[in-house]
Amino acid sequence: MNTLVRNNLSDWPAFADSALKNAARFWFVVAVTGQLIFAAYIALFYGAAAVQGNWAAWGKVMPRGYVPGDTVGNTAIATHLFLAFLITVGGAIQLIPAVRTTIPTFHRWNGRIYVVSAIVASIGGLYLVWVRGTVGDLSQHLGTTFNAILIMLCAGMAWRCALARDFVAHRRWALRLFLVVGGVWFFRVGLMLWLLIHQAPVGFDGKTFQGPFLSFLAFAQTLIPLAILELYLRAQHSANPSRQLAVAAGLVTLTLAMGAGIFGATMMMWLPRM
Repeated sequence: MNTLVRNNLSDWPAFADSALKNAARFWFVVAVTGQLIFAAYIALFYGAAAVQGNWAAWGKVMPRGYVPGDTVGNTAIATHLFLAFLITVGGAIQLIPAVRTTIPTFHRWNGRIYVVSAIVASIGGLYLVWVRGTVGDLSQHLGTTFNAILIMLCAGMAWRCALARDFVAHRRWALRLFLVVGGVWFFRVGLMLWLLIHQAPVGFDGKTFQGPFLSFLAFAQTLIPLAILELYLRAQHSANPSRQLAVAAGLVTLTLAMGAGIFGATMMMWLPRM
């Protein structure tokens, strides 16, 4: 009996470590699936409309998506959408371990393209928010600006650590970059989850697209994923199995919620327009 108890206790750390790894894999698969659906939506709706010369279709979905005569603004929107597609697909590929280990040259060049594209997209996003104008109030614009600043910061740090060959720190900054780059995506997923739960625009005005919930979400799209990542990184190197299991359970729960939001966004926003 004592031997059985000792064996079970000795297996406990390995079980907790495995649970944490599997929870992270589960999150990654669900997140990447959702992001690839979003990328397909960008290509099949915005890309197809551009190829057909139906620029007005952009304005029916995106406020000020296309403004006749505004060559600079329309070019900025088109570039932003192209880069959004590029970094959504490129980011998913960049985090696949098999790509990093079997084709490292591709991993490095894809990473360089990803970092540059993320920075350019952030600068373009700031132009669209503060110069061209978009929906939302000041709090949402500040949340978007905060997200853009963090994208540029994380991109710079990921690049710097890679050049210094500090691959442990590089991985952490690359993960942070992946999450903050997905801020726009997290916003949509979070919004759809909220609407699925309440079945109504609770906490904001559906016409003006303003309200306390959207102000919260404008910052939560960046801060919540980063906070969860930090908990995961700490648990990953923790010698406390209970902490690892708690983080694993929380990560699975949040992944299920994210999956519901992805389903809502796919069915209500993306799939009908593809």
